[in-house]
Amino acid sequence: MLLEGKRLLLTGVLTKGSIAYSVAERAQQEGAEIVLTGFGRTRRMTERAAARLPATPPILELDVNSPDDLSSVAEELSSRWGGLDGVLHAIAFAPGDSLGGNFMSAPPDSAEVAFRTSAYSFKALAEALAPLMSDEGGSFVGMDFDASVAWPVYDWMGVAKAALESVSRYLARDLGPSGIRVNLVSAGPIETPAAGGIPGFDGLASMWGKQAPLGWDTKDAAAVADTVLFLLSDLSRRVTGEIVHVDGGFHAMGAPLRG
Repeated sequence: MLLEGKRLLLTGVLTKGSIAYSVAERAQQEGAEIVLTGFGRTRRMTERAAARLPATPPILELDVNSPDDLSSVAEELSSRWGGLDGVLHAIAFAPGDSLGGNFMSAPPDSAEVAFRTSAYSFKALAEALAPLMSDEGGSFVGMDFDASVAWPVYDWMGVAKAALESVSRYLARDLGPSGIRVNLVSAGPIETPAAGGIPGFDGLASMWGKQAPLGWDTKDAAAVADTVLFLLSDLSRRVTGEIVHVDGGFHAMGAPLRG
């Protein structure tokens, strides 16, 4: 199996519709042992989703902006497994006043929250957990949304994703000598709880039906999850610093293909 014997920490499982849920489900099917994280009031959502997986995994409390939580998670994983092979960073948040057409009026505090939670947190997670990876290395994978262009309604989350892309490159540079790979998966729009918090998401997602040459199903996270599994597996052992687009080819097209 693709991930036989791998020990993975997966963030971002909120509901069965989360991309991270599909990653967790398929990772277990491919032989991985997994631990999930939850946070505050949403932890109950994670617990309910976890109960629907093939095997119910442990859930650790993690506010990715809390140094204490990061240290506790690292200690727990060290005690439980003695090491770690891979991590999925599927964490993003921007206050409502920094989305939905509020780019010019968004207060600086909101922009800073979007950056810290959605971009800096990738570095914070890697800093805490990279020491658990063996001399053979490991893999960090982050969830992205194409930040090479400006999108309607995405606003400061788009800026945060651009920062995430840069953070991933610097992590690839600094962790590569330890054999640790760092990559992003830039997914097309999926109907997730996070997407539901973006005003105008449906209008943005509808563009994929006209421009993605392979087509796109906003309810199907499986293709995205399979790419994450590849990057967590040994098949990607010489791949780092990459942004892999899983969007039906939307990003490569210059204009809509269909009216």
